[in-house]
Amino acid sequence: MTAPPASMFLNIFYELIHCYFCVPPQGNVKRYLMEKQYKDRVIQVLNRMGIQNTNPGASTGATWLDTGGDVISSVSPIDGEVIANVTNATMDDYEQLIRTAEAAFGIWKSVPAPRRGEVVRQIGMALREAKEDLGFLVTLEMGKIYQEGLGEVQEMIDICDFAVGQSRQLYGFTMQSERPRHRMYDQYHPLGIIGLVTAFNFPVAVWAWNAMIAAVAGDVVIWKPSSKTPLTAIAIQHVISKVLQENDVPEGVFNLIVAKSSVMGDNFAADRRIPLFSVTGSTAVGKRISGIVGARLGNSIMELGGNNALIISREADLDLAIPAIVFGAVGTTGQRCTTTRRVIIQEEVYDEVRDRLLKAYEQVSGKIGNPLDENNLVGPLVDKGAVRLFKDALDSVEREGGTILFGGEVLEGHGYEAGTYVVPAIAEVKNHFRIVQEETFAPLLYLIRYGTIDEAIRLNNDVPQGLSSAIFTLNLREAEQFLSGAGSDCGIANVNIGTSGAEIGGAFGGEKETGGGRESGSDAWKAYMRRQTNTINYSTELPLAQGIRFDL
Repeated sequence: MTAPPASMFLNIFYELIHCYFCVPPQGNVKRYLMEKQYKDRVIQVLNRMGIQNTNPGASTGATWLDTGGDVISSVSPIDGEVIANVTNATMDDYEQLIRTAEAAFGIWKSVPAPRRGEVVRQIGMALREAKEDLGFLVTLEMGKIYQEGLGEVQEMIDICDFAVGQSRQLYGFTMQSERPRHRMYDQYHPLGIIGLVTAFNFPVAVWAWNAMIAAVAGDVVIWKPSSKTPLTAIAIQHVISKVLQENDVPEGVFNLIVAKSSVMGDNFAADRRIPLFSVTGSTAVGKRISGIVGARLGNSIMELGGNNALIISREADLDLAIPAIVFGAVGTTGQRCTTTRRVIIQEEVYDEVRDRLLKAYEQVSGKIGNPLDENNLVGPLVDKGAVRLFKDALDSVEREGGTILFGGEVLEGHGYEAGTYVVPAIAEVKNHFRIVQEETFAPLLYLIRYGTIDEAIRLNNDVPQGLSSAIFTLNLREAEQFLSGAGSDCGIANVNIGTSGAEIGGAFGGEKETGGGRESGSDAWKAYMRRQTNTINYSTELPLAQGIRFDL
């Protein structure tokens, strides 16, 4: 029996409220109408996305498993209310799913890559049609502002377009053989089942980075989303299911499983049937999973913590730099892996940059609230646990001798009842502070002084992480030094743009404790395939390499 949609329960609930409070309190009519409009849209979007009151937690494509695990609730950080529930998968559900995936790989790997690309093209079209609803749901469940929710869905669409082209460009190389009448070349073959673990901050885009490239490569994917954002994953599965059915894509190519880490954690990483794991998460989680996968000599793509710095030269265009810093620091409420966390400022312009940032933050502080209100620029943190980490980091800054220049408050009152809204903070610190060496996944921006460009680059590099970095300068020599082998040690290094907002065309990832993996564009597709070198002898003799003679 199919569970009734979540919208049915919500409709009944809101009708009861309406009957009890037939007339809104005097002076609150506008607020009442705005809140009713918001709640009505929630109901409509959940209904169109196929979200029920309680949803099964595993799918092999268009088919949903009758999962038998614990029921969890997805809570919106916007208002602290339960959106809907999900029944977790069990290990029996996982075994059924991975057996389906194994069978699907046997079929999918033999489908011509351009044909696989055509399926991805149609998935991109389905995402286009659902863009507004998916963007809304991302915001509802994760808390980023609606414009960023739409941007995340656009990122999925973009990677679909990229992957379609890539499906006809899975190139190998031809090499010259030292032996006469021999031909050497390499080629790429599908790898197998890809284990994909994603984080709450980009609940759908990272799935697309991996799943679309893996699909054109001939692989199948088992996706385990964050337990904080399972509904967006379930909605994606509903969106793509029609495309899969219309193209006779076998069940098991695009798999979804929602499960507790205690049920599906280390054992998932240890499964030898999965040759590649792609993990987005904290450095601690990445170290654990990569250790388990490495112990069985499996492959992994790790996209982990970032502690991203932006250098402001005395020759910077501050009219460009200040907006880049602010968006990089407060966008997604400081919960991007590419969030700007440190601003390294040349001492001659330090006071001006600090004062302009304080003024900009004052403006931003008046635009904190419901992220579905397009007048707001900053939404909530994902949950109260994130708020505690934010407050703990502020305390650590002051204990270590730093100064909080702005923000840090937890907002209260109407519209902030969830306890997840904070005022983005700015602090003056030293780069060696323990708290500065860590990644705080919240809107806490550190200001650090420097004298010479060599010192700035040293400060940029002097943290355990190495994801994204940037410099604002109109000095060609500074820019080129920053991008050189003696410059930034990060996987991403930008000039006159911020640290966040990477395009899908480039390989995404970083060095050191960021993990070293690469996803998305450029030649990142090679990680999802197995490489094979081939030599063909079309002569009548059998010469050996290196001139070795072995006469019988």
